[in-house]
Amino acid sequence: MELKEITEEQFKKIADKHPQVTFHQTKEWGHLKKTNGWKSYYVSLEDNGKSKACALLLAKKVPIINKIMFYSPRGFLIDYNDYDLLKEFTDKIKQWAKTKNAIFVKIDPYVEYQERDNDGNVVEDGYNNKQAVDNLKSLGYKFHGFNLMQDTLQPRWMHVIEINGRSEEEVQKDMESKTRQILRKNEKACITTREITRDELPVFKSIMEHTGDRRDFIDRPLSYYEAMWDSLHDSGILKILIGEIDFNKYLENTKNELEETEKSLKDRIYKHDNNILQMNEKKYESSNKLDKDNIERLNKQVDKINEYIKEYGEKKVLGTILFLIYGDEVLSLFGGTDDNLMQFQSAYSVHYAGVKYAIDNHYKRYNFYGITGDFRKENPLYGLYLFKKSFGGHVVELIGEYDLVVSKFWYRVYKLAFGTYHGIKKIGKN
Repeated sequence: MELKEITEEQFKKIADKHPQVTFHQTKEWGHLKKTNGWKSYYVSLEDNGKSKACALLLAKKVPIINKIMFYSPRGFLIDYNDYDLLKEFTDKIKQWAKTKNAIFVKIDPYVEYQERDNDGNVVEDGYNNKQAVDNLKSLGYKFHGFNLMQDTLQPRWMHVIEINGRSEEEVQKDMESKTRQILRKNEKACITTREITRDELPVFKSIMEHTGDRRDFIDRPLSYYEAMWDSLHDSGILKILIGEIDFNKYLENTKNELEETEKSLKDRIYKHDNNILQMNEKKYESSNKLDKDNIERLNKQVDKINEYIKEYGEKKVLGTILFLIYGDEVLSLFGGTDDNLMQFQSAYSVHYAGVKYAIDNHYKRYNFYGITGDFRKENPLYGLYLFKKSFGGHVVELIGEYDLVVSKFWYRVYKLAFGTYHGIKKIGKN
């Protein structure tokens, strides 16, 4: 077998047929990374003109030592359980990378380690790919361990909903009742979702910036989001949805509900007092109290909505999510919420719009993306997991990060200079 450098178009034809393909293994992703200083290579292991494995390899020069590091985002497109094939590809990649003055090739395969349920527990007698891990280790790949926190280039732990042809009603049944209740409440509050246009990117950026301040992370510059859009949007990979509220419609709905409740209370009292309707007195008083409480609540709600209109105008963007869509899944990469209006919980509506998109367009799964593998309540990120878990689905644990060392000496130097995990992040974020 022979390892060949191939064109973007040739790579796409091969990669799109592979079950592990994601947006990471596309020419569009390669174009995006070029804006951040990465050079793209596309390679295929050929046997009598037929590709047995392929990879997108991103290359970047390491400062000071003037050597190259390679990163294959979400790993090679190969059967990691086929030891002989993996060995052949590994040997050929190592030889090829050596000619490019490489230190190492990093991979983080999109391969599940072992099956887990919605609570994060390992499923008894479930599927696993432990053989893949053993194969990589035996072939000399440096394994970065079964980390629990978010300290790898791409998340090792994710939360997904398997769609696989299920209807919206079937997917909803797996959601917690509280989640369905919030979605209904948001619909009643006239919170809707829509896809933004490129000239609305500053709106997206503003929300992400404020979210970064709240969650203590440094947001990307607007130019990066513009580069993402220009590289990924037109091919259909990137979609940005916003959740927004129409306060005028919300006010109208609230007033209508208030009017109906007042009418219901008045009618009940009239029928009771005039002996038109026979009711149990305890039930009668209970129903009246419930209506009176609702009337008080709705009056306060009217006042609050009027304050919102005065402060924000007729409509206001509440939150946003950037989706990347490719292969078999719709993936929620990241998003944010307006700090001042978090009580509307728009993230539920925007995520659910992504779920509906996956259902309507026949994708196999919806991916909430990163969580941690620490399911203890003491974990500061436990709330993030609980939010995603409330939609149903299950936890995904991937097999992790590995380095294929090309130069042992320069790899030791690199690790000393830049650290095991964070060096590549310092040189160029992914």
